Amino acid sequence: MTMRSAIAALVLVAAGLAAAAETAPVPKPRPVTPPTAKAIQAAITRGVDFLVARQNTGGSWGSARNTKGLNIYAPVPGAHHAFRGAVTALCVSALIEVDDPRPAATKALERGEAWLIGHLGAVRRAAPRALYNCWSHAYGVQALVRMVQRQPKDAARRSQLQQLIREQIELLERFESVDGGWGYYDFRAQTKKPSSNPTSFTTATALVALREARGVGVEPPARLVRRALTCLRRQQNPDFTYLYSLGLKWRPRAGINRPGGSLGRSQACNLALRLWGDEKVTDAVLATWLDRLFARNGWLSIGRKRPVPHESWFAVAGYFFYYGHYYAARCIEQLPAAQRPRLRGHMAHVLLALQEKDGSWWDYPLYDYHQQYGTAFALLSLARGKPPAPAAPPKAD
Repeated sequence: MTMRSAIAALVLVAAGLAAAAETAPVPKPRPVTPPTAKAIQAAITRGVDFLVARQNTGGSWGSARNTKGLNIYAPVPGAHHAFRGAVTALCVSALIEVDDPRPAATKALERGEAWLIGHLGAVRRAAPRALYNCWSHAYGVQALVRMVQRQPKDAARRSQLQQLIREQIELLERFESVDGGWGYYDFRAQTKKPSSNPTSFTTATALVALREARGVGVEPPARLVRRALTCLRRQQNPDFTYLYSLGLKWRPRAGINRPGGSLGRSQACNLALRLWGDEKVTDAVLATWLDRLFARNGWLSIGRKRPVPHESWFAVAGYFFYYGHYYAARCIEQLPAAQRPRLRGHMAHVLLALQEKDGSWWDYPLYDYHQQYGTAFALLSLARGKPPAPAAPPKAD
């Protein structure tokens, strides 16, 4: 056998092994005993208590106070304005969805809402390379939508919040990538219209928020949505994995883009396309990727709490963990009612086991924002899947 034919044979063997791996049966999670409604509610209450206790004096959540040996690039002060805006928006959304009737929780929510109304509009691009503000604008829209829905009969408040939503959408349009969609770094030309490589998950996050805005009477620009959807579809592989970013389009099967690396991203991206009417994202696709998430949860979890982004297998970064589970909870809502209990049981089984002693959840050490955003994501996930409490026994005559 010549060297050339030997190499060709090795290539064919490798291709066959790769094809076999791609067509292997979808992993199914092992059955679990789901937590009781009482246990889930207790975890939610502890999470709310944490958010109430950690709220800043002015009503926001998060700060730049905690640092470590390795801190991610965050030019001051703009990066921290963006982090604080996004984290506060998530905490407000969580408190609204959890709907804790206790006075302390209500007061914290009202203070958070007031902070968003007064400060969200000031968040901008931190530096030519840093576009963390895209997260503030997207999660800001979602929080403002929930604020409208919380008091739907207050016409003056509704009008004010709708205008704030429009302003946040205008900022998303301003900081959209030249390729459509959104990224949070511009390492190319640092142009006024960002030359950033859009990431699939930032784009999906914004698309979900834009779709929600329609529900309260704010219509996003059709061109903005169309370009974002095109951008996201360009990053979709046939198996519904999604590239980390458009810049990896020539390396679609690199580790970070394979199923183990896409476990969190696929939940957000599938949801975004589904909400905007993409018929390719069927119930079967959603269910397949939810099963993958719970069956292969270890691949996502092994990146949790690691201080260096992408140092884990499949280049998973810790901050995908609770993010991915939140969008998974929303994907579960898209499925027929009969399919939801099993998956919600898996969700609660995962999340309750990871709650910290102080009531928080966190996955990546990010200054003093990580416990707050992790707790918000976990609460948003659990609030959507609480089983109904058992009915009280009938009273004796």
